Amino acid sequence: MRRLLAWVLLAFPVFSFSQDKYPSRPVTFVAPFPPGGSIELIGRPLAASLEKALKQPVLFTNRVGAAGAVGTSYVASSEPDGYRILFNISSIVVVPEADKIFDRKPAYTMDQLLPVARVNADANVLLVRAESPWKSLRELIDDAKRKPGQLSYSSSGVYGSTHVPAEMFTQAAGIPMRHVPFAGGGPATNALLGGHVDIHIQNVPGSMAHIRSGKLRPLAVTSARRADALPDVPTMKELGVDVDYGVWHGVFVAAKTPPEVVKVIRDAVRVAVADPDFTGALQKISAAVAYLDLPEFQKFVADETRAMAAVVKRIGRVEEKK
Repeated sequence: MRRLLAWVLLAFPVFSFSQDKYPSRPVTFVAPFPPGGSIELIGRPLAASLEKALKQPVLFTNRVGAAGAVGTSYVASSEPDGYRILFNISSIVVVPEADKIFDRKPAYTMDQLLPVARVNADANVLLVRAESPWKSLRELIDDAKRKPGQLSYSSSGVYGSTHVPAEMFTQAAGIPMRHVPFAGGGPATNALLGGHVDIHIQNVPGSMAHIRSGKLRPLAVTSARRADALPDVPTMKELGVDVDYGVWHGVFVAAKTPPEVVKVIRDAVRVAVADPDFTGALQKISAAVAYLDLPEFQKFVADETRAMAAVVKRIGRVEEKK
């Protein structure tokens, strides 16, 4: 009888009663940009709230490079087991389209990723230093027209979420400006603060600390409506510049992650964004929850991918100056 039982166990090893239920170990929460930007400001408190919901450590990790492509492709090509979760910004849909412009193999494609939930959505704001001579967007545009190509702007990387609205602005206003890319929104903002560039277009949450301190002056927001956190700052459209661009943050996993694992992550994100610790952290940076659950977020990402493909084609091939 013992020999028969041993044979059965060897012959049918798939019948295991010790399979781990997800999550049974720490989860890596991947941020594809360096510290200092909105990914950090929103992602860290979200990771802390997810940790409470998942009842496992959630390790916030920066994997940076190539306008977010390094960290994004890391998750997109990883084992689809739910232990690597991506927290990314709206430029995620732009990078593959930009790769097509350059006739190069994309670092990742959107069908390698499953959108789980949108967490936040905000306007971008055009910023100058407080000591700059420009008190309005019109003054900046007029000066830039007098000095074609002499003024400069920083970005979080070529075709990133701060580069695209800047290109949209310079094209709509008809003012050629010099582009100085960095490896994230934090370094790009620091370049403006340090006087290395003339303007920077950053999302509102990543800007508010410097606006409140009086170090940076907001001239206009890029969204269709004014930002709640900056009610006195006009939109570009109000000022006659045809730009409509917003930024959002969302959670993604590898595309083939099992449905039962996706459900656990989806439920945990829903709980996390309602956590007072998380909403309180967003209030401190004048950001608000703009939650979309999985079905709505999937449609949203598909629509954004199509819309931004058209924007990238309109911007065209932008070479990164070495």
